[in-house]
Amino acid sequence: MSLNRRKFLKKSAVTGAGVALAGAAAAPAAQAAEKKKPGRPAKRYSLTVMGTTDLHGHVFNWDYFKDAEYADAKGNAMGLARVSTLVNQIRQEKGRRNTLLLDAGDTIQGTPLTYYFAKVDPITAKGGPVHPMAQAMNAIGYDAAALGNHEFNYGIETLRKFEDQCRFPLLGANALDAKTLKPAFPPYFIKTFRVPGAPPVKVAVLGLTNPGIAIWDKAYVQGKLTFPGLEEQAAKWVPKLRSMGADVVVVSAHSGSSGTSSYGDQLPYVENSAALVAQQVPGIDAILVGHAHVEIPELKVTNTATGKTVVLSEPLCYAERLSVFDFELVFEKGRWTVESVAASLRDAKTVADDPKITRLLKDEHALVVEYVNQVVGTATATLTTVDARYKDAPIIDLITKVQEDVVKAALVGTSYASLPVIAQASPFSRTSAIPAGEVTIRDLSGLYVYDNTLVAKLLTGAQVRAYLEYSAEYFVQTAADAAVDTEKLTNAGGRPDYNYDYVSGFSYDIDIAQAAGSRIKNLTYNGAALDDAQQFVLAVNNYRANGGGAFPHVASATEVWSESTEIRTRIAEWVTAKGVLSPADFASVDWKLTRNGTPVF
Repeated sequence: MSLNRRKFLKKSAVTGAGVALAGAAAAPAAQAAEKKKPGRPAKRYSLTVMGTTDLHGHVFNWDYFKDAEYADAKGNAMGLARVSTLVNQIRQEKGRRNTLLLDAGDTIQGTPLTYYFAKVDPITAKGGPVHPMAQAMNAIGYDAAALGNHEFNYGIETLRKFEDQCRFPLLGANALDAKTLKPAFPPYFIKTFRVPGAPPVKVAVLGLTNPGIAIWDKAYVQGKLTFPGLEEQAAKWVPKLRSMGADVVVVSAHSGSSGTSSYGDQLPYVENSAALVAQQVPGIDAILVGHAHVEIPELKVTNTATGKTVVLSEPLCYAERLSVFDFELVFEKGRWTVESVAASLRDAKTVADDPKITRLLKDEHALVVEYVNQVVGTATATLTTVDARYKDAPIIDLITKVQEDVVKAALVGTSYASLPVIAQASPFSRTSAIPAGEVTIRDLSGLYVYDNTLVAKLLTGAQVRAYLEYSAEYFVQTAADAAVDTEKLTNAGGRPDYNYDYVSGFSYDIDIAQAAGSRIKNLTYNGAALDDAQQFVLAVNNYRANGGGAFPHVASATEVWSESTEIRTRIAEWVTAKGVLSPADFASVDWKLTRNGTPVF
């Protein structure tokens, strides 16, 4: 999708590229003491900042993949309709004029709802719809949102259209025009809170996004946007905000707090750097954390330069939680000072949907429900991912088969057509199932929950071997005589399921009694030991192709083909063309877990 150059340059050229909003109406008198008189207490003001993150298109407490109310083992509920109720409660408690509502990114990707309005009935079409997430967030009254990495999944044109539809700024101080190195989005937002009998309180919000965008959505952003590190850009902007008179500085960061990176050394920036920002950059009072999909009610980090405490909070993803920062300010010596900050979480499961949001988006919701329940074929057997993490499951073979077929067809007539095509796929979900009988788009979408697209890369046999060894690090080393607990067999070192790959076309064992790096045994291709020099075309998703998960060789490998059609769409097309979904057409047992050569299962 091409960048709208006129709009892009216009946005980039805005001096400072900031967004300021002055003139929030006067706060209730109870929020500030009277003018200071001898013996009277100092003027005070209470401010509440609320925050969500990683909404991923969840408006309602609904699971489109199961066609039912969302439910999990912990009894969580999700969706902006619930968050709206929580926000209304807090505005009632605190006084609406004393509150600010922020988001930390990843808004327009993640559910069939977001896919539908990006691809099926796209917001970019002439006279197209207003994105449901823009409608909901506008109605709730968000003040600002940071850009998430998934904002770029559908290309810059879709993101810019969404930005136009939002009545609040999308912030990205470290999303720069690649040519001018000036901000391509507003870096900050300032809101002024009026205080009776005292000077106003100026609150600045700095938005920071994830440097990994340069890898994960390279096809869309390369040559157009660049994403330097959060620490570097915060150090640049926070002093500017303070010099502009900001009494409070809040950072909305689409970056976790762990200090880790999934992309290894491919970028010189840290993926999850929110705590590092708090530690290294003076002048920040609080950080709304995103990206990591974890729940952190309150995390206190000491700034090394000032010794002051910075309070961080990350609400659980999918609008399951709302972070609440309560600030107490005191006016002394001619200025407002943050006296204390406390963070906590509100839980979406404790409230009902806001009927205003239900009424607003019931029609869009109904359209998506109808779309995902279209029947596209018939399955001869039930397929499930329940044990796909540790056994070669036919349902994952379906993904690799589709990817092989698409790439083989694409390479016809090219110099690569004679090379063997192999494919990778991951067990994304532990609960996906395609039931025997009618197969719907919903069933297939639940199998491939990400909006990844397909890329073809050139690898040698030796590189495939290294790729498989790296993938096998996912398993916990387990002695030959130890009891096997499947719940403790995987995710070694915290590696998520989506960073474990099957690779089709080979036969191999994974010996989990061995140390990581020495686990791939009996690796053969076409019944013979793998030739390290042989060339293969790997059909791989764009996340992995661009370095996601830091798998060896693949990011730097020669790219021979790519496309922008989602893999889940290719799966639906494949099943639709077949009419009948039979494991006989795609399933094979290519790998197994062993211990000292003895199969685990």
